[in-house]
Amino acid sequence: MPLIENEKIKPFRLVKYFTIISLVVIFTGALVLSFLNIHWARAMQLKKSEEYALVLVENLNHQVFLQFIIPIVLKFGKVELSNPDQFERMDTIVRSTLHSFKVDMVNIYDTNNIISYSFDKQLIGRRNMGGTGYEYAITGTPTSTLVQRGNFWEIPMGFPKESRLTTFAPIRAERQFLRISGPVLGVVEIVQDISEDYQTILHFQLLVIATCIVVMSILIGVLVIVVQRGEAIIQQRTQEQLSLKEKLAQSERLFSLGGMVAGISHEIRNPLGIIRSSAELLKKKVAQFDPSNSIPDIIVEESNRLNLIITDFLNFAKPRSPHRAACRLEDILEKNIVFIAPQIQDQGYIIVKNFDHHPPEIQADSDMLYQAFLNIFMNAIQAMPEGGKILVSIESANSIVNISIEDEGPGVPEELLERIWDPFFTTKEKGTGLGLGIVKNIIESHNGNIRVENRKEGLGVRVIIELPIPANDESTDQ
Repeated sequence: MPLIENEKIKPFRLVKYFTIISLVVIFTGALVLSFLNIHWARAMQLKKSEEYALVLVENLNHQVFLQFIIPIVLKFGKVELSNPDQFERMDTIVRSTLHSFKVDMVNIYDTNNIISYSFDKQLIGRRNMGGTGYEYAITGTPTSTLVQRGNFWEIPMGFPKESRLTTFAPIRAERQFLRISGPVLGVVEIVQDISEDYQTILHFQLLVIATCIVVMSILIGVLVIVVQRGEAIIQQRTQEQLSLKEKLAQSERLFSLGGMVAGISHEIRNPLGIIRSSAELLKKKVAQFDPSNSIPDIIVEESNRLNLIITDFLNFAKPRSPHRAACRLEDILEKNIVFIAPQIQDQGYIIVKNFDHHPPEIQADSDMLYQAFLNIFMNAIQAMPEGGKILVSIESANSIVNISIEDEGPGVPEELLERIWDPFFTTKEKGTGLGLGIVKNIIESHNGNIRVENRKEGLGVRVIIELPIPANDESTDQ
């Protein structure tokens, strides 16, 4: 795992970080763009409200001039809003003209900056209330001012609680065919409540921001899923690549070992055969003078054991290719059981078989599988020197046949499970550490898999072998 972590998805991290930064930039840009759009919408709304106010003033100016000023001048000679009748007539005209329009306040100033008419009667007669807006309007230039009210965070954040537009415009005497072109008679102040319009824009702004957040959240969620999936795929490929590197390195080592072992084995076997033959001749001669002398027997026994070790070296370093033929696994296992039957009966071993009713035939080298199963049986026997139960089972499913061989020994320490396949690794006093390696080579040469695990009960080891079941039309390799 440390090696995997060191080689893990460095290029993919760059893509991931670039994608995340891009999403953040897009999200920030979308928010900025939404605020700019809202600012533009507010500016357009303000301009529209100003134009609307001027239209109201023009209409009001026309109605006041035609329905109030001319009739009053003709009847009374001059305009005096202090006169209750004149004020009542003016109030009726103004209110009927602005009826149904969102106008909160109307103030009409004379040329001396005195309020002559107002919706609020308490303001009538007050001086110098118009400010700069009046000064501009009296010269013929209309102006508008936006006034917003709210707490300390509503206005800076663009969420005013109340928005009012105050417009000052001149009241002119109308001439025939040219409206609002005569002399300035006074100034009208109109206050519009545009809070509802701004609230509509605010709701639109919140909707845009919420949509951006939802869309970006979905994109980030998709990105997280893609990144996790990508990291898993890259990690898997990294593991596969490392596994291939390890197998390649092991194959190179085995190739070198095979050449060396083959040469050494031939050099050892010739003198070893001479030693064993000489020991057998010596045994015959010694038996005539000293029948109890066991030295020749020891020489013969150790020569045979050394020959077996050399054979293991050759089988591991240079495994032969299987000669496939149709065979049944239960027949091969029965042959193994018959071979070890004398030993297991004498030492208290029990073999329990659990085979499928009709296990399928496979294409395999029965001699090689016999050797592999025999090594596993011998390991199980050696793991239980006091005797015990060996469970053998065969199951088939999904074009795979599973062979399981379990013992009741002490098991293998978890930290050593990964090392049992290493050449020359053994926990036995007289083992070469090549037995399981030979078994693995045989199984893999049949396109199968083998794994070793401790039983869940905590007693014994379970060896599981998986071999493919050939298709019906598959030919047999001879």
